[in-house]
Order: sequence, then structure tokens, then C-alpha cells
Amino acid sequence: MSAMDPTEIFRQEASELFEVLEGALLDLGQRPDDRELVDSAFRALHTIKGSGAMFGFDKVASFTHEFETAFDRVRKGEIKPTHELISVALAAKDYIRALIEDPQSTDDIIGDAILDDLKRFVFPDQAAALVAEVVVAPPLAPVESKQAGWHLYLEFESHILRNGSNPLDLLEDLCKLGPCFVVPVTDGIPFLDEMEPEDCYLKWDVKLHAACDKDAIDDVFMFVSDEMKLTLSPLEHVEAPAPAPLFQLLDEEPAPVADMPAPLVEAAVAPVAEQPVTKAEPKSEPKPEPKLEAKRDERGIATVRVQAERLDELMDRVGELVIAQARLTQLASSGSDLSIKMIAEEIERLASSLRDTTMGARMVPIGSLFGRFRRLIHDLSRDLSKPVEFVTTGEDTELDKTMIECLADPLVHLIRNAIDHGIEDTATRSANGKTEQGRIELAAVHSGAQVLVTVKDNGGGLNTARIRAKAEEQGLIAAGAVLTDHEIHQFLFHPGFSTAQTISALSGRGVGMDVVKRTIENMRGSIDLSTKSGQGTTVTLRLPLTLAIIEGLLIRVGEGRYIIPLSAVEECIELTAEDERSRGRNFLNVRGNLVPFLRLREIMSASGAPDRHQKTIIISTGDTHVGLVADQIIGNHQTVIKSLSKLHSDVTMFSGATILGDGTAALILDVAQLVALAQSKVEKQHISEAA
Repeated sequence: MSAMDPTEIFRQEASELFEVLEGALLDLGQRPDDRELVDSAFRALHTIKGSGAMFGFDKVASFTHEFETAFDRVRKGEIKPTHELISVALAAKDYIRALIEDPQSTDDIIGDAILDDLKRFVFPDQAAALVAEVVVAPPLAPVESKQAGWHLYLEFESHILRNGSNPLDLLEDLCKLGPCFVVPVTDGIPFLDEMEPEDCYLKWDVKLHAACDKDAIDDVFMFVSDEMKLTLSPLEHVEAPAPAPLFQLLDEEPAPVADMPAPLVEAAVAPVAEQPVTKAEPKSEPKPEPKLEAKRDERGIATVRVQAERLDELMDRVGELVIAQARLTQLASSGSDLSIKMIAEEIERLASSLRDTTMGARMVPIGSLFGRFRRLIHDLSRDLSKPVEFVTTGEDTELDKTMIECLADPLVHLIRNAIDHGIEDTATRSANGKTEQGRIELAAVHSGAQVLVTVKDNGGGLNTARIRAKAEEQGLIAAGAVLTDHEIHQFLFHPGFSTAQTISALSGRGVGMDVVKRTIENMRGSIDLSTKSGQGTTVTLRLPLTLAIIEGLLIRVGEGRYIIPLSAVEECIELTAEDERSRGRNFLNVRGNLVPFLRLREIMSASGAPDRHQKTIIISTGDTHVGLVADQIIGNHQTVIKSLSKLHSDVTMFSGATILGDGTAALILDVAQLVALAQSKVEKQHISEAA
């Protein structure tokens, strides 16, 4: 097992930091006074800069340092984060990402232009700012911003050395701010036989003689702030001692009291309890040590970074195990040995448990996908001059990671269409009595063995008349044909169909919704479209939880066996003699509702005579129900989905195949295609009856 490349690990961690940074910047545009968001963005920048320098990404460290320096005025509260500043900061984030992921595609000119824009917003009048800094700033500066120095008392958690942090390195960084006088406090050191070699028992009393602000000191201890207690108070103006190397001060015996300057003697020998630091303790006092350790341990075991390829390989192995278990179960059922049957049942239980555990490891909260679209909506809102509010719900809903990857492009097209076509401009919305700000809602919810993902806008809704006129213009329907609104709206998914008046960078070529439908159907999902004129449009995607292993219903049609996804099965009923006699109509009466049905023997061209008592499986997609007539319902089957080859790409009736217990293959029926086939037959029957 080979170790991962350290630079690849940095890229992965940087990707997570970019998500944090982008989220903080976008939230900052909505809540400019939220100090925690500013700190979160600054911490992400600081970590990217430090890690980039460590792994040799010098350009990343240099550019991020300039970005951080300019953004520091926001952190200090000197300027407010405007929407223009946020846009430039997002562009800077994109440039840093490019420097890490694809350095060859970047140019220093782009980075310099971004920094110039950033400084222009941060320093709107640099000349005036310099004058103000020289003339006005000193008398009006806060009392604690410029001190003669600082008195620090450092007390680290005992476990800090185990986490890879070295207090001496931190003290060395502190000395870079100015002359330091460091005195180790040794009263907490236990006897030798009680000492743990990996624990830290020293505390430090530090006099820092530097005219720096408190933020500069906080930056030194930024990454260990949760593992220490820092007591800080202004230092009275005294003559600073001559600078001395930190390690010299720590390695030598403490200087005699007589050799110290008089003012420093009192400060060095004063008991800690008499130091004027009691007011600062409530703010910096950490939680009790046991709680901190528990929290640290929970963080340590909460997640483990695993390559996606290994999860895919594990899923493949589990799939093979499920197939082998099915063969064992079939062999055991054909014999009379009870011990073999018991073993087969036990392996079936364990295989089922392992399958569920493995599938659970592949599940990812859909919120990781939703977060990507905040930036998309922010940029589209700016480019189209349409203020849009973005609301998400159900971020904790989990989907297979493969589903998450496949779902990204369809949602991009749906959101772009919603903003470009659905949301009206501000003048139109005001004239219609609406708020100037549009609204896009992205939601996810579990529904049985499916996940429903909805994209909803509060725009003007679909223009059914325009869609119909465009369909007639392209020859998709005859003029005057009788169609429902739902049927007319389905033309939006036709390749090359678009109602846009002009072709722009966002729309007009008629490929977006076609891509959405094709991708969702390849994921064995379906699309529902609903709209209300003047109120908006809702697009609902119905998706299976996973594309790897599903529960299926095994049926027989003639000599062939087929799988129907169990999530699509509503009920199973017997085909009555009355239904057999109505061959011309192909409708079932299910509790007063007429349900069209398809005879799978006719579709599959099965040979031989049909069984005397045929069964009907009622399947559904959305609000549409269709019956499938089969010769026999064999039972439930754990289905490991295998993709069909490219030679079968034109066979739309099947979505895949699986291996049965006896080693033979069974095709998996595509429910959406069967429902569409039934609907087309019903339409043809209506047309023939009308004629």
C-alpha cells in the first residue's frame, strides 16, 4: 500500500479550506457585521498561506500573504466588507485555487490585477489614508493598540507536545515581534517518578517590549488557542532589556536578581497571583481539561480520509460477495441438509449487513453539493442584475457519492434556467407587486427508497403558449393538436428546444434541459415539472439512493427473467379473466382507478404459451401508474447492478443487468421508459378512438 503524495494531501486539505473561505465570504456579503465570519475567512487564508509555504507553493504563499494583508483592514474593523470587495475576494480565492491545482494555467498579470482591485477597495484613497495615519491616528488610537509592551502568562495544556506543537517554537515566533524577557515557571513540575515524558509541565512568564497590537500576539498562538490559557495585560513603560536569544534564556539558569534592572526585578519575582491579569481570565479561560481531551479524541476518530477508488473497489467486492451468497442460497434451498441451510442463512445475514455498512460508507450529505451553488447564484445574480436569495433545506439528506457527482451538472442547468428564464427583472417584479429580490429554493428529502431533490423559483412560471408555438414551429406537433399543459411542458426536454429570443452565454441553444433529462434517466431517476403562472416553477428530481446495489423484484416472462427496482413497485395483483378479454383497451380497474398496463410477453417477444394465471405488477414514477403483466413473480432479489456495454446503448428498455444465483444474467427493466411507452400507447389509442 503506497503512501499518498504529501502535495496531494495539501491539495485536498486546501480544497476543503477553499470551501470554508468561499462560504464565509458569501455569508459576509449578507452579514457584514458578523465578526466570526471574518475570523473564519482569515483563519482559512492563514492556513493556506502557511501550508503552501511548507509544501513549496511559494507563489501561493506570496499571493495569499498580500491578500491577507489587504483583508486585514476588514478584520480590524477599519472598513466594511462591501459586495464589490467580496466579489474581488472571491476572484482572489479562485486565483489561489488555480495556483494550487493548475499552476500552468495562471499568469502573474492576473494575480497582480486582482491585488490591485483588492487594494483599490480596501484603500479607496491611499494618499488620504497615509496622511490620516501620520497626523490623526496617534492621538485617536485605542489605548491597547500601541503599548510600551505586553505582559503574557502562558499555560499550555499538558498534551500539547503529543499534538506536534512545540511551545519553544511559539516563543521564538513571539520574540520576532520585539525584545522578550522569558522566565520559565517550574512550580508545576512533578517528581521524576511521576513525570510523563510526553507531557508539558512548564509555564512561561513573558515580558514583550514591542509596540504591537493584541491581534499580532493572537496570530502567534492562532493554531493552539484551544490548547492553552493566555493571560495578557498591558505592560507599563520600562526600559527594554538588551535582546538575547530565546534559547539562551531558556537553557541558562535564571539570572540573579541583582543583575536585573530594578523595574524588572519586581516584575520577575512577583507572584503570579499578584499580576494584574484577573480581568482577562473569564474571556480566555478554557473548558475543563477532561472535556477538551474528549472533544479532541472525538475529532480524531470522527473522520478518516479514504481515497474514493478504494471505496469503489470495496463496493465491487461486496457486490461479488452478494452474487456468491445468492448462489449459495440457491444451492442450499435445492438440498435437504439443514446445516447447509443454516450456514447459508447466516452468510446471507452477514452479507446483507456488510452491504448496508459499505453503502453507508459511500453516503455523502447532499449539503456538500448544495454549497457549490451559492457561488453560482452569486455570480449569476451580479451578471444579470437580478438580486436573488438562495435558500437550501435538507442538507443532511444522504446520497451515494456517485449520485452526488452525477447530480452536479443537472442542478447547474436547472439553477441557471431558473434565474435566467424564471426570475423576472426588478422592474417587472415591482410592476407585478412582487419583492425586487427573487428566490431560489433547493431542497432534498427522503421518500421511501428515493431522494427527492427540488429546485423552486418564485418567478413568472412557464409560458405555455410560447412553448407550444415553438413546438409547432419546429414541427414537433401539428397545429391545433389537443395537448395538456403537462404534455406541452415536456417539449422543454427535447434536444435543441429553447424559447429564448436570443442566444447568450447562459441560454438559447436548447441543450440544458435535454442534458438534465438524459443524465437523470441514466441515474434511473425521473423528472416532474409543475408551474403556476406568475408564481414560479418547481422541478422535482426523483432519484434512487444508490447506483450500486438495489432491492429488486425478480419476475419471469416466458423463459426469461427480469428485475424491477423494488422502489418503483406499488403492488402486485392477478390479471383477471375480465382483464384478459379486454385486449383492445389494456386498462385495469384498480379500486375504481383506470391503470394502463403493458404485456411484457408482447414487448419481449416471448415464445410459448402464457401461464394460466398471469400477474400484474403496478409500478409508478411520479403520479403516473402503469401495470406490467408477467407470467410469474419469483420474489425479492438483492440486485448488483452491472452496466450494459456500448453495443447495447440503443436498447432503452433496460437500465442494466445483474447476475443471478445460478450464474445466468437477468436484465433490469427501466421503469421510466416503460411508463413512457405505456403513455404513448394510451395516446395512440385515444387518437384511434377519436378518428
